[in-house]
Amino acid sequence: MKLGDISVAYVELMVRAAEQLGTDPQPLLQQYQLDAVRLASPDARISIPRFMRLGHALIEASQAPQLGLVMGKLTCASHLGLAGLLALSAADVRTACRCLTEYELLASFNSRGRSQFLLEQGQGIAHFYSISPYNSYNLFVVDSVLAGWVSMLRWLTGRDDVIARVEVEFERPSYGELYREFFPCDAVFGAERNAVVLHDWALDLPSLHRCASTFQGLKQLADRELQRVRLGLSFREQVERAIGPLLNGQTPTLESVAQRLNMAPWTVRRRLSVEDVNFQQVLNETRCKLAESYVRDTSLTLGEIAYLLGFGSAAAFQRAFKRWTGTAPGRYREQSQAGS
Repeated sequence: MKLGDISVAYVELMVRAAEQLGTDPQPLLQQYQLDAVRLASPDARISIPRFMRLGHALIEASQAPQLGLVMGKLTCASHLGLAGLLALSAADVRTACRCLTEYELLASFNSRGRSQFLLEQGQGIAHFYSISPYNSYNLFVVDSVLAGWVSMLRWLTGRDDVIARVEVEFERPSYGELYREFFPCDAVFGAERNAVVLHDWALDLPSLHRCASTFQGLKQLADRELQRVRLGLSFREQVERAIGPLLNGQTPTLESVAQRLNMAPWTVRRRLSVEDVNFQQVLNETRCKLAESYVRDTSLTLGEIAYLLGFGSAAAFQRAFKRWTGTAPGRYREQSQAGS
């Protein structure tokens, strides 16, 4: 199981942001083998670890930690694919926000979770999943998503007053004062979630770009694409994807995974047995695949990886990793880096 991948449209957005910050991204694009042909391919994807490394390299080259905020400011509907175009043609803000999150899978998949739009005491909450522990490789990802949603809301309404606040999981970064330039509201750092919170009265505001016929046509296309993506997954793969977001600091149970799949536990057990596998096997193999990806593709410490995979300690994780792969995780990382 991969950590995830995203459309190269996000790389194009990153390129534009780097150029605006006065940095030539071409040398790094060549290093990452991202030429014009690949960036123009509608089906091309880049792995999330690779995307984060590219972003980190551009931040170092430009000396601009606000890269993600600039990416968000430059975001428009076309960068978000079908989800963005659906949101743009939607009747109102509420429908647009739902489209941005419900069809996110068409442009990105992350084993850690997916974005959601929900109502809380009347307010609309556009929530971006946690990617903690936070470091210099992933702060810009949260910045770009939250600032991108704010940009989309500006496009939809032509207003700056629809957002009550922005909530950010990580503590105020060194460039924290720059958030005032990108968000027309307070940014609350060290929050329990990453979210853009909309005023209750803003949800029914009509979109300036609404078009019922275009929206319905795009929705039919997006629904077919979403169904195609989901039908391409075996039930085992669906269970793996449900396990990923539940791993943080705990070991998922059959019941919790079944709830996420909106199924009864016995149904999950039965459908897995049809594919000659049981829940514990899928859980162990999902952990193993993610462990290999985290050790090989990220700079996370073994303690951080242990938490992300639901182990009680780094020592327990190291024992399990060696049992799975025959190699200690530290040695596995050294070998991977030497071979890259």
